[in-house]
Amino acid sequence: MSGIYLDYAATTPVDPRVLAAMLPYFTTEFGNPSSVHRHGQRADHALETARATLASVLGCAPRDVLFTSGGSESDNLALRGLALAAREGRGANHIVSTPVEHEAIRATCHQLRDHFGFELTEVAVDAHGQVSAAAIAAALRPDTAVATVIYGNNEIGTINPIAEIAAATRARGVPLHTDAVQAAGQLPLAVGELGVASLALGAHKAYGPKGIGALYLDSGFGLLPTQTLGSHERGLRAGTPNIPLIVGLAEALRIAAAERDEHNAHQRRLRDRLIAGVLDTIPDSRLTGHPVDRLPNHASFALRGIDGNALLMHLDLAGVAASSGSACKTGDPRPSDVLLACGLSPEWALGSLRLTVGRATTDADVDAVLALLPALVARLRERARQPERRLASGS
Repeated sequence: MSGIYLDYAATTPVDPRVLAAMLPYFTTEFGNPSSVHRHGQRADHALETARATLASVLGCAPRDVLFTSGGSESDNLALRGLALAAREGRGANHIVSTPVEHEAIRATCHQLRDHFGFELTEVAVDAHGQVSAAAIAAALRPDTAVATVIYGNNEIGTINPIAEIAAATRARGVPLHTDAVQAAGQLPLAVGELGVASLALGAHKAYGPKGIGALYLDSGFGLLPTQTLGSHERGLRAGTPNIPLIVGLAEALRIAAAERDEHNAHQRRLRDRLIAGVLDTIPDSRLTGHPVDRLPNHASFALRGIDGNALLMHLDLAGVAASSGSACKTGDPRPSDVLLACGLSPEWALGSLRLTVGRATTDADVDAVLALLPALVARLRERARQPERRLASGS
């Protein structure tokens, strides 16, 4: 990998062990698991072995694991499917969410509101982007169909108290969905302890391949499928299973769970060095997200008076890959909705910077970035002030 890569929240390289597990299913083991002959039987065995592996990571029954094309599809399927099933089953017509969800959740909530007639309550978060169980509980109504709260925030790294929130929703008979895509590989995923009705996962944030995800769905809750075909994935998700990627997903999350403590310790130490270095050397900088309850690999900042996208461009020219927040929104000139929801003004929110470390990040990488950033930020601020000075002088 050339240069310094500090955008592991956007995606990660495939672990060589994951790639090795996948390769046979692109070539010699190419069968369709729906076929009855030996090629199909071997493919079906790989499919169900992967399902059992992921179930062991989640602490659930294999039948409660559904494979999808990625975390975004898992979020869509769970949220839309649970909401529509609750409406059909008990006339529920209300959804509870937060303003700091991933766009896969926010866009689905807004579509359900704008085109399907659901009412939507977005519960306010605190200045760290965290929502409390009490605040979610207060928003629940007798006709609430589903609540959804992100586990680990992709933009600011904040971890929400999902187990507490799930206990509050469960006491009212409301299923809780959580987007755990960013949390996968870094946080515990035992669904029995979390208490959620559904949980979305993706492989490529956890050193697995892109284009594959999974959904844990408690079989006690009904879900109306949004794709129809037949018996695939309990009849809840259509399409021939992508065996190579499914094998890769299961292996990536198995490795991540087995090695989580080791990798988290490494990443947390480097993350803390980044946070301290930026805040100590760059004036008008502030940490975004929770100072303690945050993902081990995640450092994010607001830099006053900076165009975040201009900063990313200059970092890239210097050989550093970073992000201004969500990888889905990088390049958007508007301030982040997540940062605005945390109470930041546009002047601060426009200067967002996300630095996320990974397994391969070194102390030398952190040293190089901390040596580069202060002068680069000062130079960009000086350029931003020059038009104001010309205007004031009348030139």
